[in-house]
Amino acid sequence: MRSLYPETAPRREMQLDVGDGHRLHISEHGRADGVPALFLHGGPGSGCEDYHSGFFNPGIYRSILFDQRGCGRSTPHAELAHNDTWSLVADIERIREVLGIESWLIFGGSWGSTLALAYAQRHPERVAALVLRGIFLCRDEDIAWFYQSGADRLFPDHWAEYRDLIPPAERDDLVAAYRRRLTSDDEVTRLAAARAWSLWEGRTLSLRPSDSALEHFGNPRTALSIARIENHYFAHRCWLQPDQLCRDAARLADIPGVLVHGRYDVVCPVKQAFDLHAAWPQAELKVIADAGHAASEPGITDALLEATDRFGAQLAAQMGVTPA
Repeated sequence: MRSLYPETAPRREMQLDVGDGHRLHISEHGRADGVPALFLHGGPGSGCEDYHSGFFNPGIYRSILFDQRGCGRSTPHAELAHNDTWSLVADIERIREVLGIESWLIFGGSWGSTLALAYAQRHPERVAALVLRGIFLCRDEDIAWFYQSGADRLFPDHWAEYRDLIPPAERDDLVAAYRRRLTSDDEVTRLAAARAWSLWEGRTLSLRPSDSALEHFGNPRTALSIARIENHYFAHRCWLQPDQLCRDAARLADIPGVLVHGRYDVVCPVKQAFDLHAAWPQAELKVIADAGHAASEPGITDALLEATDRFGAQLAAQMGVTPA
């Protein structure tokens, strides 16, 4: 199986002012003249790491990573104001214009797949290919499965820690109950809720337990941005109309795409990938038999790299880029 390409230090970094008080951290990796590719991280609220550049062959790609509003090295941290799906779609277009890119491959996992679909459906002419992992369609049923009723039956022990932070009288709507705490004026209340919310996700990501995931999701600063921003988005249904991403999938018909999804994904059950594929049959669906949700699981990593390698070779030939 393929392994990630070696992590590379950023070739260029910048802070981009996108208005509304937000500044985005952007890093470029690989070749200055390479095939442009944009990495969209999950969460929302998680942020990028330099190792994410390893999904792209540095001898072919010019890979661009950016921390979405309120997370990672973007500022202000964990900010909810002016932070919504369509602002992020506009941010992606702003980045493309600032970097002078005509079209690019878009790579996104989990929430990153949601954002990639929203962007591609609004700007299909700017998308050369889509590589999506752990499909999240952000329908009411998808949010309820993980945060209200469904995944609790598979991880009742971890669920108890998430649920028990909320008094029984408020448990009929856990997203709303967490929202009250994550937006509280009391710092102790906010941090306790953030930790419980974030660790519930970290403990269920992969088929096998991952110490690195728990370290990431348990980090107080990371937990605060993940929990506050995820909750904010899910409380607003990500500013999407019901089933919008499948409804508008015909706009993707001319975009080559690969969907990679773990058979035992508890965070985003595999039905979401099948539903999207039914609406977008031109895409290739790869269900990984021995994986959950995490991009780091071997079968998922291998499938993602196979897709970026294949599209990289095709797009490099079209652009006249000679692989290094």
